[in-house]
Amino acid sequence: PPIVVTTLPLVADLVGTFPAARWVYYCVDDFGVWPGLDGRTLRNMEAELVAKVDSAIAVSETLQTHLAKLGKPSRLLTHGVDLEHFQSASRESGSGSLFWGVIDRRMDVSFLRALDMPTRLIGPQDNPDPELFRLPHVEVKPAVGYADLPELASSAGALIMPYADLPVTRAMQPLKLKEYLATGKPVVVRKLPATESWSDCCDVCDTPESFAAAVKLRLSEGVPASQIAARERLTSESWAAKAEQFEAWIS
Repeated sequence: PPIVVTTLPLVADLVGTFPAARWVYYCVDDFGVWPGLDGRTLRNMEAELVAKVDSAIAVSETLQTHLAKLGKPSRLLTHGVDLEHFQSASRESGSGSLFWGVIDRRMDVSFLRALDMPTRLIGPQDNPDPELFRLPHVEVKPAVGYADLPELASSAGALIMPYADLPVTRAMQPLKLKEYLATGKPVVVRKLPATESWSDCCDVCDTPESFAAAVKLRLSEGVPASQIAARERLTSESWAAKAEQFEAWIS
């Protein structure tokens, strides 16, 4: 029988009915607080799932704490990065600031308003704050393919993560953080549990004013030598290494 791995609580009622050697919950987000989803239903289904699975793996310490409150210990496996892919980005100076990813209510409009410079938000939209579209310096564009992200990064002066400080963002571990860092470009992010541990590699800010000031500084001065040196630890964050660890744990 196969080992079944799920990242979604929606399959809670399948545990025990589908033939499996064991069930593993790979917890990648707290869907109970995700914008636009039925939080109460997802919380109930997750509680049911967690009680049934044989083991759990979480992508952040916040999610480990969340699972512990549901009575399930878990192992920590943070997201990886395809270094070769993202290191192909040109490190020549681009222009303006850039975000790629889902554009939704996790975006902090006050951080984007404070930037007051050409800013592109690129990705699928999921009911974003209408105020985003009223900011004259912000351009919202559709998603591009994964293969095109290094070229997209090359066109930017700084890569940004203007997330709001919310329960959902405190629980997540953004894939794009390590991708941004691997490009060699200046990176400015919101202070969150997932970003604080990388504060030696990028600028981590907790107010709109400090966020805007950091972006302007990086556009004029580039990535400091200390951040370039600190990013060397990305070499141990490959997806291949993560997959090997994941396989060892579930097997």
